[in-house]
Amino acid sequence: MDAILRHICPSSVLDLAGEVDYQPEQIVSRTLVQNSAVSLTLFAFDQGEEISTHQAGGDALVTVLDGTGQVTIDGTPHTLAAGQSIVIPAQAPHAVLALAPFKMSLLVVLPATPPGSAPLAAGS
Repeated sequence: MDAILRHICPSSVLDLAGEVDYQPEQIVSRTLVQNSAVSLTLFAFDQGEEISTHQAGGDALVTVLDGTGQVTIDGTPHTLAAGQSIVIPAQAPHAVLALAPFKMSLLVVLPATPPGSAPLAAGS
């Protein structure tokens, strides 16, 4: 049976912030789960790096693991620090900016797809 969670050891205590490393002038991502129902990805942003405005096919929960970032949803900026979270509704235009080096987890829950339909992509 294939593991659903990838890149992490099962039955172990995890420091999610330690599972992805900062790189100068880059955004580093590490996907832990990706299937038709859910995606879980960790990100490490160097200061000033950003993901431009886009939409996702499901509701998204962003949790800041380290540092400070800004999540803009429907044109409204929200500043988040380590330990804080925000929900991005499905299809809401949103962007992410690193105000300082920061790490976040992104959990996207996708809607159930009727039989015979193609699932929506997590980042669509």
